[in-house]
Amino acid sequence: MSMTSGSSTPRRVGLGAALPDFPWDSLAGAKRRAASHPGGIVDLSVGTPVDPVPEIGQTALREAANRPGYPQTIGTPALRTAIVEQLTRRWSAVGLTEAGVLPVLGTKELVAWLPLMLGLGSQDTVIFPTVAYPTYAVGAQFARATGVAADSVEAICSHRPGLVWLNSPSNPTGRVLGVEELAALVAAAREVGAIVASDECYGELGWEADPVSVLDPRVNGGSHDGLLAVHSLSKRSNLAGYRAGLIAGDASLVAELTELRKHAGMLMPGPVQEAMTVLLADTAHVDEQRARYARRRDLLRPALTNVGFRIDHSEAGLYLWATRGENCRDSVDFLADLGILVAPGDFYGADSDQHVRVALTATDERIAAAAQRLAV
Repeated sequence: MSMTSGSSTPRRVGLGAALPDFPWDSLAGAKRRAASHPGGIVDLSVGTPVDPVPEIGQTALREAANRPGYPQTIGTPALRTAIVEQLTRRWSAVGLTEAGVLPVLGTKELVAWLPLMLGLGSQDTVIFPTVAYPTYAVGAQFARATGVAADSVEAICSHRPGLVWLNSPSNPTGRVLGVEELAALVAAAREVGAIVASDECYGELGWEADPVSVLDPRVNGGSHDGLLAVHSLSKRSNLAGYRAGLIAGDASLVAELTELRKHAGMLMPGPVQEAMTVLLADTAHVDEQRARYARRRDLLRPALTNVGFRIDHSEAGLYLWATRGENCRDSVDFLADLGILVAPGDFYGADSDQHVRVALTATDERIAAAAQRLAV
């Protein structure tokens, strides 16, 4: 009902009014500055894949194009089997079954809506890392829950949250949590009755450390109770445009989420399910893409240190977490003058305002151009 002139009835404010400005909008000035460079912009501010979708995925999508009917929310039997086999083979998800997996429409929507779908509300708390992807906090806001940035067992015990987000390898820092650290966090969450959602979307890109899943029995003690692992084909398979993600773990939680998503019409398109199925079974394209990123990383990292940046963490993932000991916006401007656009650390939390996130997701030619500019 709309308000009439002079009405004392307050207008209902939607969720959007309470959300922060979209962070990347604040980079418009730096982007224009970088774009004015004679050699053109090198955009390293976002983690959007630029390399081709593997041909086997494209072929599967084309061959499944004639799908006039609605797909199933839970996914095809072949896709669920492929998910279980891949997570068991690659991530030691012992005991995982088809009842404990579910495809999702890219993992960002899952991150944003999970607190609400789990039934959390204004009386609940969601914990997420202190330096983190902004959508964890946004998801807490969607549910009108209290978001708390914290990394410790002690914080879990004191806040007694309904949901704990873990992120290893981290976006943006590239930090990897080891088996003992993950196990302690999972144990603490279980002690207070919290669900653990572990964002593991960068797991295939370990450089100086080997990422571990919460589905690994060394972490969870042989039980998936209360656990959800979040995986994506966006980075490993260049499938960001297909919106191909998945969750796996506690079968009872997966069943609850499946029912909710059925009612909400969250259906992954059938052709995308077919592409996921073949790509999950293939490791050759993952190795090829990993090698591409390794070459770009080996070129860009020393170029940044050459101009005074220190690289912190960054032992895995698609980014270099870099600092010159100055305000991150000054670092953004310094690089923009060289035609290089990066993401400021203040996107990711109050404690990261002296870092910038430098993505490896540009073509070989653009990465080489950035390295050359940094060498001057």
